[in-house]
Amino acid sequence: MSHVGVPRGTVRKRRSLALLTAGVLTIPVLAGCSSGGEETARGVPQDIAPAARETVADGSTVNWAVDALPATFNAFQADADGATTRITGALLPTLFAMDRTGQPKLNPDYLESAKVIEREPKQVVLYKLNQQAVWSDGREIGAPDFVAQWRALRGKDSAFWTARNAGYERIEKIERGADDLQVRVTFSKPYADWRALFSPLYPKEITGSPDAFNDGARTTLKNTAGPFVLRSVSKSKGTVTLARNPRWWGDRAKLDTLVFRAVAAKDRTQALADGTVDVADIDAATADRITLARRDRGNNGQPLNHGPGAEITPAQALRSWAQAHGSDEDVAEIAQAAREKNRKAVVAYAAEQKALRDFAVRKSLEPAYTQLALNGESGPLADDRVRRAVARALDREELARTVLGPLGLPAKPLGSHLALAGQPGYKDGSGALGEQNTKEAQALLADAGWTRGGAAEPPKDTKAGSEAEKKDGKDAEADAEKKTTDDADKDSEKETDKDSTDKADKDSADNEAAAERKKADQASADRDSEDSAASRDEGLYIVGDDSKPGAPAPATVGSASAVHVLAPARTAAVQGTALLRQAGLLGEDGAVAATDKQPGGAAGAYAPVGTAAPAPAAAKGQLGKDGKTLTLRFVLPSGPGSQSLRSVGDKIAVMLEKIGIGTEITKVPDESYFKDHIASGAYDLALYSWPATAYPATDGRPIYAKPEPATDGSLLVEQNYTRVGTDHIDQLFDKAAAELDEKAARELMKQADARIWAAAGSIPLFQRPQLVAVDKKLANVGAFGFAAPRYQDIGFKNRQAAGSPADRKK
Repeated sequence: MSHVGVPRGTVRKRRSLALLTAGVLTIPVLAGCSSGGEETARGVPQDIAPAARETVADGSTVNWAVDALPATFNAFQADADGATTRITGALLPTLFAMDRTGQPKLNPDYLESAKVIEREPKQVVLYKLNQQAVWSDGREIGAPDFVAQWRALRGKDSAFWTARNAGYERIEKIERGADDLQVRVTFSKPYADWRALFSPLYPKEITGSPDAFNDGARTTLKNTAGPFVLRSVSKSKGTVTLARNPRWWGDRAKLDTLVFRAVAAKDRTQALADGTVDVADIDAATADRITLARRDRGNNGQPLNHGPGAEITPAQALRSWAQAHGSDEDVAEIAQAAREKNRKAVVAYAAEQKALRDFAVRKSLEPAYTQLALNGESGPLADDRVRRAVARALDREELARTVLGPLGLPAKPLGSHLALAGQPGYKDGSGALGEQNTKEAQALLADAGWTRGGAAEPPKDTKAGSEAEKKDGKDAEADAEKKTTDDADKDSEKETDKDSTDKADKDSADNEAAAERKKADQASADRDSEDSAASRDEGLYIVGDDSKPGAPAPATVGSASAVHVLAPARTAAVQGTALLRQAGLLGEDGAVAATDKQPGGAAGAYAPVGTAAPAPAAAKGQLGKDGKTLTLRFVLPSGPGSQSLRSVGDKIAVMLEKIGIGTEITKVPDESYFKDHIASGAYDLALYSWPATAYPATDGRPIYAKPEPATDGSLLVEQNYTRVGTDHIDQLFDKAAAELDEKAARELMKQADARIWAAAGSIPLFQRPQLVAVDKKLANVGAFGFAAPRYQDIGFKNRQAAGSPADRKK
């Protein structure tokens, strides 16, 4: 809630999704360098008040807050969101659920076993289904359901409107095994992440026809197979009500009903105090209020020392009383009204605080991380040396402390793009880029030509992007690609030889960096000519004044249903999905249309009338080059739940100022943050989040894939909104996706992560905090961390077990 995430999705027909969560002149050796290892990386445990089922009472209702009613109950559609994932998790089969360590774990409620039984000549997976598993209409779950879902998601029939199908296109055929409870899946080419498939599994009645798939499953699910069934949806009340499934064969659900209630983030505190909800994700401010409420339980009716009026000093109170009872009737009337307003606010606050005593804050780390994104498409950041300088200027530990420290959570910066601490395969790969070092960051900038006096120098005669430079850039890129291919071959032949791998990684990364440097000036010409002139000569423009010369036209945003973005695994789908319906600038293939791009920022994102122009570069000690200052556009969300992100952004701006980089911070509404800035590329620096995944080879590739030019002149970025990538990174992802040996696949992912660090397009900062307010009598619910909820175990603690004389009526 307190961070902005971005949706995962589209283009390669993958299973991806998203929310509101970023040697001086040489690249260090990539393989084997880190500031931490797998053995020492431990995740933060979940906080759900675990209790044995026999200590949980049968019956009652729990109200669970969600941001909004789900746009669809079809998790494979583009506008599926966090509510979709949360609700379908209680209704539909998940064959492999994420466990507490972020690994996929076989779900015995649906499977007796599932494993690869053949590798040659083709990969074959045999699923043995739980013989008791049935749909709510009594029909057995079986091969026909698998076949129907494969045909709907494999991408060959455009009549199915789907945004998630990576892996399904690799399936050659699905057939019945030795009996009706066996499903045999043959792949046309190896697929390491086969466990990601068929979760959730829909009945053939939904996936068997385009009409049922596209429209039927949007508003209801008549046939389900979970511990609960869908009872009703009320748009007027903003509720989705689930009831215990009488045909459920597993552990009987403890609750009679489970109600998901739409409650906006700003209304969560009031909803908790009113008893409207029992479980709600909250921000730090609400968590502080609950903590204070529990602390004040024994104050014997004394006035609270926090809340409305708490900041009024005795002298101010005395003056207010004197004014309210003075001879000046006008002043007295105003003072009396203010005192009455404050009195009512104090009474209301005290009542809320009393109600909040019934709640506990359960906290962990969310399976998602916040990164600093550096847009490498154009401008100064097209030069890899400048990107690396930005990264080397950051004190990531301080940034992690800013967000996690006040919450009492471990404030350790994240060391991987492809795994979180506690997941198998996690290893701190940040050593491939280097630790924070101001002097080395300054040296990188100097090598890139940015100097203290550079802003006063006249531009060079040779314009960036000249024919000679283009030719040199193409030659360098061709050499780099050739070297990359050679190195990839060496890696595949000598994966067990650490020294050879180290050398191959270093040589290839150096060549890739050289190719990017050759293209830097060419890529930055247009943006520099527009932004630099505006910043230097006229200052910032007026909010909403789109009539200025050269102003970008407002972007045309398509309908929400045209967005083809979705999430990796079920746990990951919970993250970052609130912004799915905002990705209007993404086309059918995930490309950002050339006509929708807004160089220089989004229209209207400027300072108010009368704001002074920025001080000259020389006055601020800013770096410059060819008469242009080194100033980066830093876009941040302005919503009330994004305060911690803005605090991080402010600290980053100060860190960059120390090495001579200026920042132009623009704060924009949360609803336009993704579509008008991140997706369109109208930013230099931005903070947003990606969800964790148990399948990095599948879900990570579109995020870090090398952008490719489309035939219409646009840039096909998939989900790589930093526009930074290399062929070698793509090759490592492809190898890992086809590697059936889990250990070997993880090693390939570590190599890919080191290269992503070295490219310096995305700088992981910290894992996001997870704060959940829960009725203190509830068990087995709260901050789940990596794990998927077990809805059938959630309930109120048995009164006898809890030692409580009475429970609050539900």
